[in-house]
Amino acid sequence: MARDFEDHCWEDVVSPEILKVYEPYRRDVYVGDRPALLAIDLYNFVYRGDPTKYPHELCDEFPNSCGKFAWDAVEPTKRLFARCRAAGLPIVYLTGSVRKGRVRSTNRQTGYDVGDNMMDIHPAFEPEPGDIVIRKERASAFHSTPLAAHLTQLGVSSLIVCGESTSGCVRASVVDGYSYGYHMTIAEECVFDRSELSHKVNLFDLHHKYADVMVLEEILSHLEQKYPAAEAAE
Repeated sequence: MARDFEDHCWEDVVSPEILKVYEPYRRDVYVGDRPALLAIDLYNFVYRGDPTKYPHELCDEFPNSCGKFAWDAVEPTKRLFARCRAAGLPIVYLTGSVRKGRVRSTNRQTGYDVGDNMMDIHPAFEPEPGDIVIRKERASAFHSTPLAAHLTQLGVSSLIVCGESTSGCVRASVVDGYSYGYHMTIAEECVFDRSELSHKVNLFDLHHKYADVMVLEEILSHLEQKYPAAEAAE
């Protein structure tokens, strides 16, 4: 049975009046043809601190940590990676630049030292040979990076998105991806933010305007049907 268009994590924060206004955006959702997995900012910085604590409990010591929200997304995201790899899909990672004097991706005023490996991909999602890793200095994965060139060379026409933060680099990348003509799919359980409200509201907005937000099981089911080899991933 098809999932209702609004049956998602934002149900408790979006009013019936707002849903009424957004009715014209209702449509069938799907994973597009010739997809790649776009993994945004799954770097060590956001996993620092106690995995059971929320960001506000960690921000004094670890101002960039997403805490529990990041750790809750680890297992779903590992499942998504496994299926995409089994299907033979291209895997593209975006992470932050470590260049001295670099520009910032946001206007965050809290100073911090990047450290030796904070912008490295977290070990749970370690890149494999053949994966593409791109460093960026702005929020969008597309801004001043070779991402579009890589996707063109690979023949990619749609993207499955995971990573963080929903309201920041994920949002900027999804909007730009849509603007470049890619079909954008967001794996709901595989994106996260420091603010649960920002996470839900931005997913709601992206779902209606720029992307198909789908729960993980829907995406895995698509990959099983389209790429039968993915069935052996778990």
